[in-house]
Amino acid sequence: MNKEARTAVLRMFTYGLAVVTARHDGDGVASTVTWMMQCSFDPPLVAVAVKRGTRTFDMVKAAGAFAIHVIGAGQQELASLFFKHVGIEDGKIGGRPFTVGVTGAPILADLPGYLECRVVEMVDRGDHPIFIAEVVEAGVQSKLLPLALRDTGWNYGG
Repeated sequence: MNKEARTAVLRMFTYGLAVVTARHDGDGVASTVTWMMQCSFDPPLVAVAVKRGTRTFDMVKAAGAFAIHVIGAGQQELASLFFKHVGIEDGKIGGRPFTVGVTGAPILADLPGYLECRVVEMVDRGDHPIFIAEVVEAGVQSKLLPLALRDTGWNYGG
């Protein structure tokens, strides 16, 4: 396989940026992700790939639920805040206030929109297993356009 070509083509893919949050047994986590998508209208399903062995992977798997927040244009600094799988400290995640959603997942107030999801299946393949989840709640908190990975100068994957 031509690895250089594969990497070049994968970097042509369009990725959004989102923050996944999850909470279980009083602990919580937030992490920036790029591999997510809608995968069904009826029932409403989304899929998100989370790196195996991370705090976020373990928390989503244990909780069986998560929230996925769209990161808005101009919120690149906020996206970088959650690169390290940030936990709850002093009632905040990464210094950001949150409320608790219907699934128990933390809902961050300063991001444009969120989906709360219950995991219905996990595809346990590769280094980023995929959680397929039904959307059980949603909210729009601002009208910012979404931040795309290509607009940041960052890349992930390949």
